[in-house]
Amino acid sequence: MATEMLDSTATTAETDSPDIQAATSAALTEEQLYRAGAYGLLASLLREIPDESVLDRLNDLSGIDSSTDELSFAMSMMGLAASKSNPVAIDDEYHNLFIGLGRGELVPYGSWYMTGFLMERPLAVLRDDLQKLGYARSVSTHEPEDHVAALSEVMSMMIREDRSHQDQKSFFNSHINCWFDRFFEDLSNAKTAVFYRSVGRFGQAFFKLERTYFSMNV
Repeated sequence: MATEMLDSTATTAETDSPDIQAATSAALTEEQLYRAGAYGLLASLLREIPDESVLDRLNDLSGIDSSTDELSFAMSMMGLAASKSNPVAIDDEYHNLFIGLGRGELVPYGSWYMTGFLMERPLAVLRDDLQKLGYARSVSTHEPEDHVAALSEVMSMMIREDRSHQDQKSFFNSHINCWFDRFFEDLSNAKTAVFYRSVGRFGQAFFKLERTYFSMNV
């Protein structure tokens, strides 16, 4: 079972009620629910090795009309890649990409992409911003908060909690827009990637749309 890397701490008492949670979801537009779902999907695929049930759900994406736009094409290709993969092969692929012996082919942390080192100032700035937003690292998580999956989780939570457009835009520009493109390009071209190349291409297409979204006045 997936374990989220971050918890919302500031509004826990206010949002535990199922009625309030349902009302919040109902208040979100289809576009916002789609954005939250896309961030959540990326978080789940990059946080841990997807099991067979996740691959089965991704397989459904292969039926999407891939001729409509770049994102639809990327989603369709990810579904096709999932249909041709198996959990054992993806387990090996995930370890080669993100864990390895000492380190994997990719290092999925913001500090690394922005400074070339882990646990640098970008992580300290991120922690300050997360505290202001009311988020904290889950007690069951040992990864730093600037992991690509953790940041994707934050965006998904912000959208589902109906945080303001400005808050989302500020967080996106400060902690995501500055390195996610390079990470997903690296993932789509990684030598040890097979299934995860399609995840990289989906990420590239999705964040191209996100940059457009945040460039608009909403």
